[in-house]
Amino acid sequence: MPDFQYTVIFERAEEGGYLAHVPALNGLTTEGDTLEQAKEMARDAIRCYLEALAKDHERFPIEAASEQISVALTE
Repeated sequence: MPDFQYTVIFERAEEGGYLAHVPALNGLTTEGDTLEQAKEMARDAIRCYLEALAKDHERFPIEAASEQISVALTE
């Protein structure tokens, strides 16, 4: 299977650990106790999601090109 890249958004969970959201994959969400664990869980979740699509002969979502923009707030 070729490599695919998807944006993953990480945020701290209120109860501890980290949440990982993959918006391009129908809101796929996973979590981990640490940021590294959340990253690994996201990789595994994306892999499983794409394998399920392949099994059902469905197309993989292609994420539009994106760019990160930094914003500084003035006081």
